[in-house]
Amino acid sequence: MLEWPPPSSPRIRPLSQSSLSSEATAPDLSGTRLLPPVQMLAGLGLAVAGVVAFSLRPVIIKLAYRYNVDPVTLIMLRMVFALPFFLGMALWAGARKGERAPIAGRDLALTVALGVTGYYAASFCDFLGLRYVSAGMGRLLLFLYPTIVVLLSAMFLGKRIGLREVVALVVSYAGVALVVWSEIGTGHPDFATGAALVFMGAFLYSIYLVGSSRVVQRIGSMRFTAYAMTAACLCCILQFLVLRPLSALDLPLPVYGLSAVMAVVCTVLPVLMTAEALRRVGPNLVALSGAIGPVSAAVFGYLVLAEPMGWLQLAGAALTVAGVMIISLWKTA
Repeated sequence: MLEWPPPSSPRIRPLSQSSLSSEATAPDLSGTRLLPPVQMLAGLGLAVAGVVAFSLRPVIIKLAYRYNVDPVTLIMLRMVFALPFFLGMALWAGARKGERAPIAGRDLALTVALGVTGYYAASFCDFLGLRYVSAGMGRLLLFLYPTIVVLLSAMFLGKRIGLREVVALVVSYAGVALVVWSEIGTGHPDFATGAALVFMGAFLYSIYLVGSSRVVQRIGSMRFTAYAMTAACLCCILQFLVLRPLSALDLPLPVYGLSAVMAVVCTVLPVLMTAEALRRVGPNLVALSGAIGPVSAAVFGYLVLAEPMGWLQLAGAALTVAGVMIISLWKTA
């Protein structure tokens, strides 16, 4: 599942050029105000913690696959553990002042459709692909979604692709090409299939981002996230009931433990921590913290799963991260 960042417009405002004031404050990179150091450190810490927690997800999926659990069952277990949290979030968001207005039927249908696309279908592609690619490779491919958003926005929303976007696309995909080249012939025989599935997950999540920006403005980000996630959870549970017998739940206890960790630590907590970080420090610092995602996933894969992490992988990851940061933070000429 691709929960970070939470639903918002993919176009992030440029970095502010404001300097430090005479007081002991730090610059707020959202460009709106100066932040006390404690607030900035707390917000940045939450953002980093959310990214690191989310980057654990592919590693936990790979660990669960060692117990011969199939993707349909594994993603269902994850959603079963996560569903109560998102139902609670939906109730809490509905009770908040300013978000009590009923949702129009069209907006509700669109929210459900986007949740099914961006959280159910995208997650399922990711779970399938991680059977054949490393955790670091999977996270790197998912991290390409901002570049896909730019292309989709140009195709369907009439957004102009300028120099910034061209440079970012070239740098990002050069990095991915370098990592893919380094793993061809050394990884799983179906590596290409796995990489294509993970990339499809990133593509579906990009559709979700492009389609959700206006809906979020009408119904609120918290309600949108809660309803979309609930729809995705129900789809995963229904898929399991249709495709698998209940005897498929006869699994080793560690699978249930890993599923619970994946649901709480790698799904619910990153969503909440990132939302709080956005409130405290704004989108630019949160975007900057996201750059550590592919690197932390590669490190976790190396430490926990003994996946290779040579200079080619690190160089490719650095290029991909640089491209995404360019598209997020560089001022448009």
